[in-house]
Amino acid sequence: MSMDKSPDLPPAEPAEAPAVPPAAPLEEHPDKDQSLISRIMSGNGLVSVLAIVLSLLVGAILIAFTDERVTSTASYFFTRPTDLLSAVWTSVSEAYLALFQSSIINSSADSFADAIYPLTETLTIATPLVLAGLGVALAFRVGLFNIGGQGQIILGATLAGWVGFTLDLPVGIHLVVAMLAGIIGGALWGGIAGFLKARRGAHEVIVTIMLNYIAVYLLLYLLSTPAFQRPGSNNPLSEPVGVNAAYPLMFGDGFRLHYGFLVALAAVAFTWWLLNRSTTGFELRAVGANPVAAKTAGINVSRAYLLSMLIAGALAGLAGTAQILGTERSLSGGIAASFGFDAITVALLGRSNPIGTLFAGLLFGALRAGGVGMQANTGIPIDIVLVVQSFIVLFIAAPPLVRSIFRIGTSKPKNKKAAAPAATGGAA
Repeated sequence: MSMDKSPDLPPAEPAEAPAVPPAAPLEEHPDKDQSLISRIMSGNGLVSVLAIVLSLLVGAILIAFTDERVTSTASYFFTRPTDLLSAVWTSVSEAYLALFQSSIINSSADSFADAIYPLTETLTIATPLVLAGLGVALAFRVGLFNIGGQGQIILGATLAGWVGFTLDLPVGIHLVVAMLAGIIGGALWGGIAGFLKARRGAHEVIVTIMLNYIAVYLLLYLLSTPAFQRPGSNNPLSEPVGVNAAYPLMFGDGFRLHYGFLVALAAVAFTWWLLNRSTTGFELRAVGANPVAAKTAGINVSRAYLLSMLIAGALAGLAGTAQILGTERSLSGGIAASFGFDAITVALLGRSNPIGTLFAGLLFGALRAGGVGMQANTGIPIDIVLVVQSFIVLFIAAPPLVRSIFRIGTSKPKNKKAAAPAATGGAA
């Protein structure tokens, strides 16, 4: 019996999976705005500003504790608490007002010249700080810790001063030659550390520390020799530099501010261009970011170390010329003061950026200039200013601490709604 074959049927098509509704579009604008705000709030510049604010708050606490009015009213705080609060406010506000008037502008002065005199003092003190800070910042960008600014300032001031009081050259030429001598002196002292680092792998921190000591005692020795010591004087003091070798004063004899400040501004512009717009600066930054990768890419790391320390020393040498040719005019054992060590703080606060270093130098110049007036007008010890500077370094070195105190950059981003997973047995 024959069986009828069933007609061929087309293969059954697989059942389509139930459609999954698309996820709701994410709102982009609020997230972008939040991301922008987050970047601003967590930036290094804001951390530096907040570090200064915290340091001033610590200084305010110390000012209050050292004031006799505060301590006397604290004895009966629970009886009349407003007396203590009023005394604290008066003490801190008077101290910081005196600091401001002694460093920026004196609003109670009788003449315009007297009113702006504090600002000119701030700029005068800031000049060597900015120049030496640039030298430290440049080395930082290459991965080197140049703490030899003190010795480089001394060598630059020594050679510039010797040219200034020994040679007799025409106007303009004498100043340029003295500046070149200072640049060479600082570059030579920085180049020694760079050469030993590049050729022998010597640690730049130890080398620059030793060079600082050598520079100090070398200057003291030279000031005891007939070539440097002022005739008829038993003190370690040189002759004053010639008039033609000195930086001209910007506002006349009543002010100490000289044209070395414009040299500092030019050095800031040069350093910024070198690091951000030149091929050499790119190589230096590449070495600072990763010397192994830079060497693999064909960059001469040893040359970068030597060149960076030469330039850093030259900038510190310019700071020495600002001291000897502009402010002091005579060599002495304290010609460098503490500018070389303060320059490290300036570079740290400026985040190793030339523009940031400029503003950091101006801030520290204002603190140093205003500290004297604050002590004279209110009796607050000038050491408070040094404590504020020290706390600035502390907070700059610990950005997570600053961010946690102000609660910035620590919040986690909100979870975004994810698309619903596809259901296997039915519609989503």
